[in-house]
Amino acid sequence: MEILAIRNLKKSFGSKEVLCGLDLSVSEHSIFGFIGKNGAGKTTTMKAVLGLLKADSGQICVMGEKVNFGQTRTNRYIGYLPDVPEFYSYMTPLEYLHFCGEISGMDKADLVMRSNELLELVGLGREQHRIKGFSRGMKQRLGIAQALLNRPKLLICDEPTSALDPVGRKEILDILLAAKEQTTILFSTHILSDVERICTEAAFLNDGKITMQGTIAELRSMRPSDGFIIELERKEDADTLIKAFGNLKVEKQNTLTFHGSREHFFVVMQYVAENRIPVRKIERIEPTLESLFLEVTQ
Repeated sequence: MEILAIRNLKKSFGSKEVLCGLDLSVSEHSIFGFIGKNGAGKTTTMKAVLGLLKADSGQICVMGEKVNFGQTRTNRYIGYLPDVPEFYSYMTPLEYLHFCGEISGMDKADLVMRSNELLELVGLGREQHRIKGFSRGMKQRLGIAQALLNRPKLLICDEPTSALDPVGRKEILDILLAAKEQTTILFSTHILSDVERICTEAAFLNDGKITMQGTIAELRSMRPSDGFIIELERKEDADTLIKAFGNLKVEKQNTLTFHGSREHFFVVMQYVAENRIPVRKIERIEPTLESLFLEVTQ
C-alpha cells in the first residue's frame, strides 16, 4: 500500500524552479531515504506534504487522501520531526509529551501510557531534567517521541542526524529502526552512509526531479561493480602484477585493487593462474550509494 504518493509536483520561488515535476511513492512500513544535496528541494517537498506550502501544480496524497494547502486534515496521519525541533525549555520530557497530547485531544489514560512507552523507546524514560539542559541529540530523541505520540501512519524526519556526532547519529538511527515497527518513515538526508544503514528504499532528488528510486539493492544493481580487491601471499607477487598490469593499484603491501572491465579482470586472473601466483583472497568491491549518487548528480 502507498502511504505517500506525489505526482508531477512543481514549485518555484520567483524565477527559481525548485521542484519541476517530482514523482515519488513511499510504501507502507518502509524506511524511505529521500536523498539530495543541500538546497535540492527536500524540505520544500516535505512542507508541501504537510500542507504548509502551496505547490504550483501536481498532486500529493497521504493514505489515499489528497493534501490541500491550508487544510491539513491529512496531517492526522503524519508525525513530523524538523531538522531543528523547538521545545518549551522549562518542561521535562514527560511534561512536554503530556502537553502535546492534551492539546491534540488524546485520551488521558492513553496519553500517560503512550508517553512512558515512547520515552523508553528513545532512551529518555528516566530523564527528569528540564529540556533547557538537553544536548542536540537528546532534543532529537525527544522530537521523535513527540512525532510518534499520535501513532502516525507516516513519520517525516527532515535531516535528523545532520548536526550530530557519530554516537548521536547512531542513537537516532537505532531509534528510527525500532520505530519502523510502528509506522512508515520518510527520512530526508544528504548522509549516504545513514541511508545504507537503515533504509529499505530510497530516491535521489536532483534538479527538482527524482532521478532514481527503488530498494537499496535495486539502486546498487543499477551500477556495475567498482572493481576487486586481490590479496596475495607475497609482496613480490604484488610487484610482479603491477608491472604486468597498469590498472592495478597498491592498497597495502601485498593487497591490490583492480578497477576495470570484467573481461580485463579475467585476463589478470588468467595471468595469476598461469604463473601460479598464490592468492589469499579475491573480494568484489560493491558499488555504494555515494558513488551512484555522485554519478547521477554531477
